[in-house]
Amino acid sequence: MTNNINSPQGAGIASHLAPQVIQTKFGDINGDGFFETIFLMGTQKPGSPLWENITLTIFYGQTGRIEQIPLKENVGYHPTIFLGDFTGNHIEDIMVISDTGGSGGIINGEIFSSTNNQVHSIFDTESFNTKLQYTVNYANNYKAVVQSKAPAKKYILDLQYKGPEYLAEIYHPDGTLKQPIEGWVDPISGLYPVDYDRDGTYEILAYQEIAGRYHADGLGYVENILKWNGHEFVVDRQTVSIFGEDLS
Repeated sequence: MTNNINSPQGAGIASHLAPQVIQTKFGDINGDGFFETIFLMGTQKPGSPLWENITLTIFYGQTGRIEQIPLKENVGYHPTIFLGDFTGNHIEDIMVISDTGGSGGIINGEIFSSTNNQVHSIFDTESFNTKLQYTVNYANNYKAVVQSKAPAKKYILDLQYKGPEYLAEIYHPDGTLKQPIEGWVDPISGLYPVDYDRDGTYEILAYQEIAGRYHADGLGYVENILKWNGHEFVVDRQTVSIFGEDLS
């Protein structure tokens, strides 16, 4: 549910375009022992689910100070905030996620942390996506090879679960490729805080879909667990998951 905040008096289009509170959270984000109020705010045109001008607004309960922080990607659907300690300093950080609305389910995500009472961005999906580089190539004998540049890993996917009709379009009867085929790995489409070590510090589970000949031809997901190393988030562990064969 959204609430108008500081909206002009009277009805009409102008009131719809005034900033609205999308979500509210309470937590100590600067370590002063007092709860701050964190508002996720934005504007929304009548009848549209798209939020624009998405902004973090923080009200500091001890001092009464109000701080507004623009997001790197400030347009999206279903924006949400999550508070949790991602850096291990026992102070809550702010994760903001919204859907881009594209066919691949791509998301915008950003994490903010407070240092010396200054809130700054320590992670965003757009920048991190450029670090995650992959190649996807179909191979003989009904296989697809997924390679990650950093970390340097190779995964071999068995495509036989795709069924005979799918395989016949791509392979000769002897299992050799009819022609070279390259797939790709999408940008991050899922970002989930998980406390794997149960120590109060969250890691991030990031999902990226592996696509084959076209986008709907999903081959599985690359799953990266991201961990704060004191300076930035890095890939701590990486795995690939595949879809199972439908036996029904």
